[in-house]
Amino acid sequence: MSTSDKPQKVSIGFHGGHVLAARGGAAELTKLRGALGGNGWHELTAEDGTVVLDLGRVDYVLVDHEEHRVGF
Repeated sequence: MSTSDKPQKVSIGFHGGHVLAARGGAAELTKLRGALGGNGWHELTAEDGTVVLDLGRVDYVLVDHEEHRVGF
């Protein structure tokens, strides 16, 4: 499996301070990025299920691209 095929950790922040953490594939994250700024609902298929997001309440999306390292 190439690096681009591996699910990536994503944190989605909402109005009010709530954060949803999930792991999704590159294609799903690309679709989410394309939907941001819109209104309505968006389905994100993650490793452990499907999440339906209210796009009007999303404040930010943080995608972790770093590989985990041991040490400083």
